[in-house]
Amino acid sequence: MNAPYDGDRGQGAAGGSTPPGGTPSVPTPEWTAPAGPPAPHAPHPHDPYVQDAYDHDPYRFHDLSSQDPVDEVLYDRAAHPPPPPGTEPRPLYQQPAAPQYAPDPRVWAQTPPPEPSGPSRRLPYGDDARTVQFTGVDDLVTHASEGKPTADVFAHLYRDQQLQGQSTAAPPAPEPVEPDVSEEPVAAPPKKPGGKASGLLKSSAVMAAGTLVSRLTGFLRSLVITGALGAATLGDAFTVASTLPTMIYILTVGGGLNSVFVPQLVRSMKNDEDGGEAYANRLLTLVMVALAVIVGIAVFLAPLLVHAMSPTLANDPDANSVAVTFARFCLPTIFFMGVHVVAGQILNARGRFGAMMWTPVLNNVVVIFTFGLFIWVYGAYSETKMGVDVIPDEGVRLLGAGMLLGLVVQALSMVPYLREAGFRFRPRFDWKGQGLGKTVGLAKWTVLFVLANQAGVVVVTQLATAAGKASGADGAGILAYSNAQLIWGMPQAIITVSVMAALLPRISRAAHDGDPGAVRDDISHGLRSSAVAIVPVAFGFLALGMPLCTLLYASSGPEAATGMGFMLMAFGLGLVPYSVQYVVLRGFYAYEDTRTPFYNTVIVAAVNAAASALCYFALPARWAVVGMAAGYGVAYMVGVGVAWRRLRNRLGGDLDGAHVVRTYARLSMASVPAALAAGAVAWGLLALLGKDALGSLAALAAGGAVLIGVFYMAARKMRIEELNAMVGMVRGRLGR
Repeated sequence: MNAPYDGDRGQGAAGGSTPPGGTPSVPTPEWTAPAGPPAPHAPHPHDPYVQDAYDHDPYRFHDLSSQDPVDEVLYDRAAHPPPPPGTEPRPLYQQPAAPQYAPDPRVWAQTPPPEPSGPSRRLPYGDDARTVQFTGVDDLVTHASEGKPTADVFAHLYRDQQLQGQSTAAPPAPEPVEPDVSEEPVAAPPKKPGGKASGLLKSSAVMAAGTLVSRLTGFLRSLVITGALGAATLGDAFTVASTLPTMIYILTVGGGLNSVFVPQLVRSMKNDEDGGEAYANRLLTLVMVALAVIVGIAVFLAPLLVHAMSPTLANDPDANSVAVTFARFCLPTIFFMGVHVVAGQILNARGRFGAMMWTPVLNNVVVIFTFGLFIWVYGAYSETKMGVDVIPDEGVRLLGAGMLLGLVVQALSMVPYLREAGFRFRPRFDWKGQGLGKTVGLAKWTVLFVLANQAGVVVVTQLATAAGKASGADGAGILAYSNAQLIWGMPQAIITVSVMAALLPRISRAAHDGDPGAVRDDISHGLRSSAVAIVPVAFGFLALGMPLCTLLYASSGPEAATGMGFMLMAFGLGLVPYSVQYVVLRGFYAYEDTRTPFYNTVIVAAVNAAASALCYFALPARWAVVGMAAGYGVAYMVGVGVAWRRLRNRLGGDLDGAHVVRTYARLSMASVPAALAAGAVAWGLLALLGKDALGSLAALAAGGAVLIGVFYMAARKMRIEELNAMVGMVRGRLGR
């Protein structure tokens, strides 16, 4: 047992003790407790209430540092005799030297480290006093009138664009210019704010505006075409012929050109001594030669191509004649498509982004003027009911020439921009040994991706034209399907694409840095942000698809407009998985994975083709294409399930699914009563006022107002955070 406490306990512990009947222990260096307040359990000699208050505590004097093995009961002195004094070169129980400013548990008041230079004071939570500003009452009063700008919620977009616009090489320093003392000094003009980032933001705004205007004029173009040709066999024949050039271009040159040759073009412009001009001339020459050969073969095989796209039209002599004539006028546009794409990418590599987005507007304007001229000469379809058996040959040639002229104008309008950028086209045929052949193999997955997608388009085109002809009704064929799909896809192109255009640079950098958590968060943010608009719009198509189509396509006749309205309603809810699929696939592209999107596209195309075939054989001809429109959304639901699972595994098993599903479910719950109320109002007004332009406009306006109002109130009651954030952002932008 340890000796009872006395005033010399500290001295005895420090200087050693002598056990009964044994040798003295080795003395340890003498240590004297520093001056300070007494220990918390030490009895106060002048306070009778605390005297002997802690005598019952067995651990009161249990000091491990002062124990001696000789005092222990189990210590065997015979087996382990203590060494005689003075035999050890150093003491056994020497306490380590305490650092100058380290915490000492034996001392209450620690020695503080020296204060840093400058006005500051120490913080108790590890903050560096040299980097922390302390603000007193006087400072608060002094700085109260200083206005501080509110943080912009889109500041990360600026940083993303700024990082993209930064050059790897530092710009050369300007040579100093000696001032002319004979002239009076002239004030330097103020610098324009923004720099490269501002210029890139401006270019992005120009591109976005050009894309929006191009889509709007393209929508007007579809309205004029439908008004001129109707949505029956004549319109289907024109749709098949005008679809062929785009399909052949993408299958042959377009996919590889965009995915492989263009990145190498940009790389050559950065690395080659001539700024990549020689490579650009070789590429443009190669594309022009290849496309010229493809156009010659396609024009010669136009009847076979029409038959492959639609055997139903090919078996009708009048429809086949019109479709083949249209095709032979439209197929040369393949050449000008390729020229326009290569020229646009050359300009993009030189920092000229506007021409690529704005020149398609000229094509749409030319086509609108051509079909408007056709309506002015021959009349609208609603008046003439013109079919493939009565359309004049001059009318067919007029429309075909207008389609070709539109692409010619679009391609030639790039020439002034190229000259302004300093590019001069000189044909070069020295293709061998320049690396052009190796790049073809890199486009394998992209070409297969396009092939799978276009295979599904061919199946749907064949079945839709057959169903439209078998039904004998207007608005039941491929033209009605294409028009409804065009309206249905516009929210996706404007909302989801815009959201992901802002997030994709961040996702790509996070994937490159190996940060799956950041990729997951950005994908989740993109899904939830776009859902705020996509989900109610999808239910809006279901409720208001009929008055929307009867208003826009009134010139094609009430029967055709009604058929397109039913197709738009069938497409409606498929907009949600279609948008989700687009966002999820951006995650694979951020990891530079093109194989998984290819497999996903094969699955979607196969399900779409199977669903279309099932609708064609199971439904009446009048409703077969409407079922195909619904099957399109079902195919993307399957595709989303596959892509979601693969991306979740890619990110370590977590894609924030619970948060995303909860947001979509709550938005859907808010959209259901809104769609029911809006549909009841719209269909009631259509029944009361009729399906003409006036009645459709009233039904669309009233139904849209009810849809927005009910959805907003229901969503606010549910406190959907994404909607609240969007409303707050809009109010902030409006200054309210």
